[in-house]
Amino acid sequence: MQPTATVLVYSDDSNTRAQVRLAVGRRPAPDVPAVEFLECATPAAVVAELDKGGIDVCVLDGEAVPVGGMGVCRQIKDEVFGCPPVLLLMGRPQDAWLATWSRADAAVTLPVEPVEFASALASLLRERKALSA
Repeated sequence: MQPTATVLVYSDDSNTRAQVRLAVGRRPAPDVPAVEFLECATPAAVVAELDKGGIDVCVLDGEAVPVGGMGVCRQIKDEVFGCPPVLLLMGRPQDAWLATWSRADAAVTLPVEPVEFASALASLLRERKALSA
């Protein structure tokens, strides 16, 4: 049995979290593990889950309210030792510079486009696996 990867999804919008789950299904690509989603609706919940450990990739909604995923990303990159890779969901392609500022490892635009999103997530899971090998 192949292990699973845990993907934390942060958004205050349950529809955005559902878009992420539906875009990936159980596995973003054949060569990466199946994923289990851990959903968070507040920045405090994100930090608490990261403190517990076991998160392989974070997906953060840059449009979340009252604290956007870009600010959360920058915070966790500064504060969480061994922070997992972050895939940022941006409202517009022009926000790519903010994704860079936040130190996100990858970024895609909203609404979630399944092929683009699954590809970006699979890439981060591959990198994570390579680093831990």
